[in-house]
Amino acid sequence: MRILYVHATVVPPPTKLETDRFYLLSQTLEGDVLQPVWFRAPEEVEAAFGPGSYPVYTAGRFRYHWLLARHDGIRQKVSTLWFYLRTGLALFRERRYDCIVAYSHMTTGLCAGLLKLLTGSKLIIEIATSPNLVYLTERPHPTWKERLMHVYSDACLHLSMLLANRSHFLFPQQLSMYPMLRDVKNSVFHDFVPVSMIERRQEEASEMYVLLVGAPWYLKGADLLVEAFLRLAPDFPHVKLKILGYFPDGDKLRELIGGAPQIEVLKARPNPETLRIISGATILVLPSRCEGMGRVLIEGMAAGVPLIGSDVGGIPFMIRDGENGLVFPGGDSRALEARLRELLSNSDERRRMGENGYARAHSELSETVYVERFTRMVNAAVNGSE
Repeated sequence: MRILYVHATVVPPPTKLETDRFYLLSQTLEGDVLQPVWFRAPEEVEAAFGPGSYPVYTAGRFRYHWLLARHDGIRQKVSTLWFYLRTGLALFRERRYDCIVAYSHMTTGLCAGLLKLLTGSKLIIEIATSPNLVYLTERPHPTWKERLMHVYSDACLHLSMLLANRSHFLFPQQLSMYPMLRDVKNSVFHDFVPVSMIERRQEEASEMYVLLVGAPWYLKGADLLVEAFLRLAPDFPHVKLKILGYFPDGDKLRELIGGAPQIEVLKARPNPETLRIISGATILVLPSRCEGMGRVLIEGMAAGVPLIGSDVGGIPFMIRDGENGLVFPGGDSRALEARLRELLSNSDERRRMGENGYARAHSELSETVYVERFTRMVNAAVNGSE
């Protein structure tokens, strides 16, 4: 079957084909990917993906069609919407596709819905977050703009679900807060992570550190982790806390840290380097206030690192409490502290949970399983099956 994938993020795909999900999906599917990127010139694309990779780059039986970031603000957003519609229709006239898949229920999903109406293709919407919390958890007190964006998100969600033939959920109850959407046809499976490429944690790691990877820092609960760690740090002087991410608004976070010598804020870096840092962690923590799934949890499991996470969104779907990690009530730094103390004090439990997570990642969450489930989802949408 042939699909059109409408991407919402500006992050370029990996340059290594073995870690590119569309290259791997070429085993069972083919098609085109509409891909906005942060590159501003064709030369930047070709520097990353090789000569001749602009305007179209081929990965297996999929073709990436690039949209460069030539403008800023609203002008770039309008350019992106036009790119989706113009290129999507041109590709359909070139050769019809069976199904459109959109990453995001918001404006991207609505554009994909319009393409569905214009082409008669089936439509799948991927729900990448917890819609009931989106825009409301990025700071202690949401601004009126964020509240308005939340209303817009809910409107887009209902419209895109009305247009969709199927939805991709990251956890079973992802839309349970929306009574009108509880019967939406869906396929539930994890997001793509190249687990086979992730280095396994070595027991003889030279330093012990708790790690959080993600941004923005308030949404990811970095402040909760800092508060919890500052209380336990005197009892674990050999353990560090590392927080990795892009934090342009990080002054408040650094103020909370207060120069504590055991806490380090790391700048965002390329994924391969981030994975090496994850593989060296003693415990990986994700205390998010809003989360769809948390790809970093699968990356941690694939490295054999035990996990601690909040009971928010899809996190408890990834962390089986007591099996591959521990779960605490979202927003409760005291409960997070207790969970940290529990694992930091027990190397046997850390080892057991790390091994359980490793086994699960390499069996239930592997690239092969992702390809099988994504393909099954497309088949169900196209054929109208459950």
